[in-house]
Amino acid sequence: MALPNVFTANSAAALVARINQLAPGIHPHWGKMTVSQMLAHCNVTYEMVYEDKHPKPGFLMKLILKMLVKKTVTNEAPYSHNSRTGPQFVIKDQRDFEPEKKRLIDHIQKTQELGEASFDNRVSHSFGPLKAGEWNNMFYKHLDHHLRQFGV
Repeated sequence: MALPNVFTANSAAALVARINQLAPGIHPHWGKMTVSQMLAHCNVTYEMVYEDKHPKPGFLMKLILKMLVKKTVTNEAPYSHNSRTGPQFVIKDQRDFEPEKKRLIDHIQKTQELGEASFDNRVSHSFGPLKAGEWNNMFYKHLDHHLRQFGV
């Protein structure tokens, strides 16, 4: 079954509506992150697209990521609870809820506004060129996983 398309206004609005149901202090159904850390964690995916903030993996690491991780990240199968995460996605410090929430919503809206065509064959930080459908799956299933983690 195809995942919702983050490049459409309706799907982006549905994700934003779920994010707007979050509140500081709610507890996860699994995992150790606070809701603010989770929002910051979800922002990392978009930071890798829109900002030059995270170091790019070297040739060997990129090859390993493409061979061992890419399919899991870009297919339609949901993540399991307590899945392992890359070190750049680990948020150890406390974050402020409202700024992280606003950044995430802004990223979702920017992605939707840029549209599917701007992501077709766009180069991923970790995996090289991805098709628009792979970008969609990566964006949607990561957000959906963490929104379900916090009950929305």
